[in-house]
Amino acid sequence: MVVNGFVNVVITTIEKRFGLRSMQTGVIAGGYDMASFACLAPVTYLGGRSGSSKPRWLGWGVLLMGAGSLLFALPHFLVPPYRVAGDEPEDLCTLNKTVSVSRCESSWGSEGGAWAVAVFVAAQLLHGAGATPLFTLGVTYIDENVSKKMSSVYLGVYYTMAVVGPAVGYVLGGQMLNIYTDFPTVDSDTIGITPQSSVWIGAWWVGFLLSALLCLAVALPLLAFPHELPGAAEIRASKVCEAHEGAASKCAAFSSLRELPAAAGALMRNPTFVFLNLAGASEGLLISGFAAFLPKLIENQFAVSASHAALLLGVITVPAGGGGTFAGGWLVKRWRLACAGIIKLCVAATLLAALFTFSFVLSCDDYPFAGVTVPYNSPAISGDSVLSAQCNSECGCEGAPYAPVCGRDGIVYYSPCHAGCRTVSREGPAQLYTDCTCLNNTGGDLYPVLLQGCRLPDKHFHRAQLDSVLSAQCNSECGCEGAPYAPVCGRDGIVYYSPCHAGCRTVSREGPAQLYTDCTCLNNTEGNSSLPYEAINSACSSACPYLWVFVFLAFCVMLFTFLATMPALSATLRCVREDQRSFALGIQWIKVRLLGTIPAPLLFGFLIDLSCSLWEPACDSTGACLLYDNYNMSRYMLALALVGKLCSLVFFFLAWWFYRPPGGKSGNGVVPAIDLLVTDKRSTNGPHTISTDNGLSLTPGILNGVSHANGYCNAALECSDHL
Repeated sequence: MVVNGFVNVVITTIEKRFGLRSMQTGVIAGGYDMASFACLAPVTYLGGRSGSSKPRWLGWGVLLMGAGSLLFALPHFLVPPYRVAGDEPEDLCTLNKTVSVSRCESSWGSEGGAWAVAVFVAAQLLHGAGATPLFTLGVTYIDENVSKKMSSVYLGVYYTMAVVGPAVGYVLGGQMLNIYTDFPTVDSDTIGITPQSSVWIGAWWVGFLLSALLCLAVALPLLAFPHELPGAAEIRASKVCEAHEGAASKCAAFSSLRELPAAAGALMRNPTFVFLNLAGASEGLLISGFAAFLPKLIENQFAVSASHAALLLGVITVPAGGGGTFAGGWLVKRWRLACAGIIKLCVAATLLAALFTFSFVLSCDDYPFAGVTVPYNSPAISGDSVLSAQCNSECGCEGAPYAPVCGRDGIVYYSPCHAGCRTVSREGPAQLYTDCTCLNNTGGDLYPVLLQGCRLPDKHFHRAQLDSVLSAQCNSECGCEGAPYAPVCGRDGIVYYSPCHAGCRTVSREGPAQLYTDCTCLNNTEGNSSLPYEAINSACSSACPYLWVFVFLAFCVMLFTFLATMPALSATLRCVREDQRSFALGIQWIKVRLLGTIPAPLLFGFLIDLSCSLWEPACDSTGACLLYDNYNMSRYMLALALVGKLCSLVFFFLAWWFYRPPGGKSGNGVVPAIDLLVTDKRSTNGPHTISTDNGLSLTPGILNGVSHANGYCNAALECSDHL
């Protein structure tokens, strides 16, 4: 499932590239589960029927996922090359500049919107439909073809790979984001930005092309697998039932859709199955939501690049997610747990995971953003934009694109124009700005300054409002109205919306960076005045000390969350009849999708949008969020994680409380130490017998003194399989 990692890691990038909100990317992420929800019942019912070839369903599903990956990459080829703001003359502070309306409408109109969302959702629908057989028919195919003793181990390996796949996607996708999106046609050294810039767009689409090729390579051998592996019939004959006592005896496999309501009703009357489903839904909500938006949380809370956030998440997912999944299956086998004991293990693991969710209490201070979190080093202009001040009032920053620069005063400016910068130079890929009138260029020698933790105001700016937010006297003559987002970091430690909003009048190159000088809005009494520039088109570094603490605590949450995954699946398979298992997994995944994974990205996206403080302006709407309130974001995520884990804990406890093992016994948590050996004592006139190593002779269908004409055992005894 590498493709899931690719999708989650590019969420932030496609938001910036196509001007999308988190709610819209939540719809995109939820498309996968919407398709799974629609396909689960028919796929599990038809694929689970007697005589149906499960490997063929799996092979065609993987091919469908490959088609979805190709479609997901398509929008990259349907839009013009990405235009980087911040190094053009109109992006700087130009005195008494005249701003035309066409600057907004033609140069900086949205390249995405509804059509991009539609394409991404369609691709996700193909991903979800193709993956449906993998976690239903694939699971039952393994369970039917291996002994009960080894089933948990094989399923543990299977689900471990399902966790490692997205982790690999995180790591590979993150590395792709270090490559410029238009690398086949554009030399990234000539564009004036680096991967550390807020407006950098990485090659998000490459991973999906690789995923399509991988799906093709996997699908072909899957289609060649047999209906069942050699020895499967003997394995099924040796297994003993652990279904909930209230379940009916085994019947013939379903053969028509008319039997579907009765089959579903039988499962709904199994309380253990129902509560395990609800626990799976609450866990699915958290896993799906955080898988999509945890990279975004790390990126914004700790001021790291998208590729760095993806790498961190991928590195902890392999040992925590993969190791937890495998360990859960191994513990079931090692401790020889029966169904009741397995559910107790789920309760313990979920309780530990709930304790570590308090990691989301950790929150970093918001970096200083001129006009939004901190005032300009200049009086504001009454009735004008908060991004405008006297220091950039003559720069003509109206309509300047968002190109944040970090001043040497430690403040981020909306753009070089808003920092009042008048000159720019290059140093490698960086742009260095000088002559920035808004920077405080006297005083301290620390760059960037330690962040002071101003809380962001809860502001949702539209285009007209944004110009009034970003204006001050220092950039009032720069003509920054309508300037695109091109953030620059002043040497005063403040981020400015664009070079124009920083009042910068000149720009130069240093490698790929753009260096701005003559910036009228920078506070030059702070920061490192020895730097050869006043602002740079890169993010100001963060002094937040909590990154590695958060990574460790997130590792613990993930470890104990996935530790319960394999046991919960094993308990679900054991608490229903064998002939119900494929259909039971389908019903469970429908509930998990409907109550958990489908609403999860929408809920997470909605709350993340609520924590936005500065929106990218469009001519008639708002685009992606440019700046988040870290405090609000962390509290929203804490509330979701804590409530979700508490719900899971309650549901697992109720599943154990209502469980009644076959035979009406109390349900000890350990498998009895009796080995059943299948012998070939068959009679043409009666059922064969099963002999134990202590001399007992059991006849399937006549266990516990009760005759079962259908030959299916309904006993409390659970055995290890020795074939």
